[in-house]
Amino acid sequence: MNDTVDKPPLPDHLSIDARSPHHIAAIFDHDVGIRFNGKDRSDVEEYCISEGWIKVPAGKAVDRKGQPLLIKLKGKVEAFYR
Repeated sequence: MNDTVDKPPLPDHLSIDARSPHHIAAIFDHDVGIRFNGKDRSDVEEYCISEGWIKVPAGKAVDRKGQPLLIKLKGKVEAFYR
């Protein structure tokens, strides 16, 4: 069977945190991949293609609410569907 599902276009800025204004639930119905400086990353929490950064967890550190502390890494960001 050929399942041709129209995937929504990937936005310039996307976050996996549902509380963020940059969270788009329809995007996460599909598997999204992030390539940062030529390497595939699976730990990206948020990205912005135009500004060239990603946010990833900083080890096992968490804030008061139990959310992971994030660090911003700058470089070339590419988002794609797997």
